[in-house]
Amino acid sequence: MAAAVFWRRAELLRCVQTSAQRSWLHSSAALHQQAPPLPPQSRFFPPSEGVMLPAGSYKDRVAFITGGGTGLGRAMTTTLSHLGAQCVIASRKLDVLQKTAEEISSQTGNKVHAVQCDVKDPQAVSRCVSEMETLTGLPDVIINNAAGNFICPSERLTVNGWKSITDIVLNGTAYITLELGKRLIQSQKGASFLAITTTYAESGSGFVAPSASAKAGVEALYKSLAAEWGRYGMRFNIIQPGPIKTKGAFSRLDPTGVFEKQMVGRVPVGRFGQPAEIANLAAYVSSDFATWMSGAVIRLDGGEYVSMAGEFNELRRVTPDQWTMMEAMIKSTKGS
Repeated sequence: MAAAVFWRRAELLRCVQTSAQRSWLHSSAALHQQAPPLPPQSRFFPPSEGVMLPAGSYKDRVAFITGGGTGLGRAMTTTLSHLGAQCVIASRKLDVLQKTAEEISSQTGNKVHAVQCDVKDPQAVSRCVSEMETLTGLPDVIINNAAGNFICPSERLTVNGWKSITDIVLNGTAYITLELGKRLIQSQKGASFLAITTTYAESGSGFVAPSASAKAGVEALYKSLAAEWGRYGMRFNIIQPGPIKTKGAFSRLDPTGVFEKQMVGRVPVGRFGQPAEIANLAAYVSSDFATWMSGAVIRLDGGEYVSMAGEFNELRRVTPDQWTMMEAMIKSTKGS
């Protein structure tokens, strides 16, 4: 009886919290607050912002990064450029690309090229690859990072909403990969391909169904090509980042700031990831230090996925006094 009362009270508390959160969400976006304080365990897991690999690891290498003008793409481009790569960044917004290219080039002393490309358009992809081939030759590293996403109840999702995400994420990745792959095969040149997906490509997720479906498709594509195109000297790997606070992503996935505290709370290390952490992993996976890695899916999320997946993981909320009471109940239980 006591256990039932305890769990009913806990359920009531959760319902009250959920109701308050819904009320907050449906109120004005003006309620957007400053970032919440981090859980205390985060002090044990400070991010390292430095470049991990030895200087010159990418000397005489060409790296092509889609979505390279902002966010994770910019971070990966910066790291690769610091390591000696000649980088080519591509997206639809040429002005943003050019500004980023100039800034990174001035920091690293290595040339960064900006090439306009709408990955949704196969002809635009072909033109982009031809322009890159003229500028730098075919790349040694290809990072498919261009993405799009927004939160939406699936019953409100339009055909155009579905297409806008799947065309960028799945079709765009396929167009870039196939166009470059065919040219690399023709030229008898090997390369490392890397796709940036998400942890819910594996589990699925409500309210982002187009993104979950498209990212899962990207992972299937890369695993398939890792098996098929290794004979041509190509590797294919995948990184699944957990929550990383970038302006573009959070403006569409947490526009009111309501869920930021919840997201941090379910990450066991107690903080969001940093773009530099993804950049260091991407640089390693794409480098000569990882030539035996192909077909791999690497989750970098501070433990968030396993935290949400375990059936009893919510018991971490139980206090020591409550554990004492529950243990006494368990010990006094008779029979099966």
